[in-house]
Amino acid sequence: MSLVDFDLLAPYGWNSAVAADFLPLLGDSHIPARVIRMDRSECDVAAPLPTADYQSRLSAAVVRARCPRSDSEISGLTTGDWVAIDSNRTVVRLLPRRTAIVRAAVSGHSDAKAKSANQVLAANVDVVLVCTAGDGDVDLGRIERMLALAWESGAQPVVVLTKADLAPDLSLDHVRAVAPGAAVVAVSASSGYGMDVLESLLDGTVALIGPSGAGKSTLANALLGSDVFATNAVREGDKRGRHTTVHRELRPLPGGGTLIDTPGLRSIGLWEATEGIERTFSDIESLAAHCRFGDCSHDTEPGCAVREAIETGALPQRRLDSYRKLHRENEWMAARTDNRLRAERSKVWRDISKNQKRMYRERGARGR
Repeated sequence: MSLVDFDLLAPYGWNSAVAADFLPLLGDSHIPARVIRMDRSECDVAAPLPTADYQSRLSAAVVRARCPRSDSEISGLTTGDWVAIDSNRTVVRLLPRRTAIVRAAVSGHSDAKAKSANQVLAANVDVVLVCTAGDGDVDLGRIERMLALAWESGAQPVVVLTKADLAPDLSLDHVRAVAPGAAVVAVSASSGYGMDVLESLLDGTVALIGPSGAGKSTLANALLGSDVFATNAVREGDKRGRHTTVHRELRPLPGGGTLIDTPGLRSIGLWEATEGIERTFSDIESLAAHCRFGDCSHDTEPGCAVREAIETGALPQRRLDSYRKLHRENEWMAARTDNRLRAERSKVWRDISKNQKRMYRERGARGR
């Protein structure tokens, strides 16, 4: 086998941890590569193609590779994955993922097929930029949902309010209140405002997530220093944008590290995100630890620290409502894939139905 200069992958995130994962494959004539873009049965990968003269190649080549069949053990590749390819440029191994941004996919499948109803947006991400436009009504509930997704991935979230030049009176206090543990910054990609602060927070592989019209591609271009990704203006009526970015794509950052731009998210369904929700609502979790009862529902129980915080104004009612909503959704998704939980939920609804029928019968008997 020709010599391979693995260091040529450094601009794409190659480090000692990835090298250790690839070490067992060295004897199998495999070549390490990173997926930078997916396209159905094929993908673009960055790979140090074999060469006997290291000096003749200044960077890893971006080549087209064939992906495994859908029934393969390594199907479901995504942008950011580290893989091994063979001499025929076919992906033959998937290296372990350190982190993964996973959402519930919009699917019409029955419960029996629900285990495949998730979508990995990006893998091996170190920092997630949760982007939202700051020139309109800032949706705190959407930010909380995206934060839960980011925390669950294992990466560090940073909330970025874009288009700050169009919102001179923009306040970050209400956003910081819903993002404990995450930095919150306001930036303008067009004027450069706040970009130095944001760049100081970047480390390793950075992924941008957010709705269409949030300015992700414009921000990505500013970070990359060139117009790599196409951009579109948003509609004036509702400040919404079209899906300018249609693929998740990874690019090296000029100052080191890599960046993954993602299409706008219309829906952000949570997938097994219990830890992510707890991190997002760590303020409520901390208050709940001081409730009189360990199973307090924060409703009418005496000695509820959460209700007390709401009554004193220290915690908004909206925050608790959002916390409950995301927990209910997460439990529902878990029940779709867990036979025991699904059976328990079915029993609860059967009991409710029986009680309702009995109540109607008794009400009818009293009326006769």
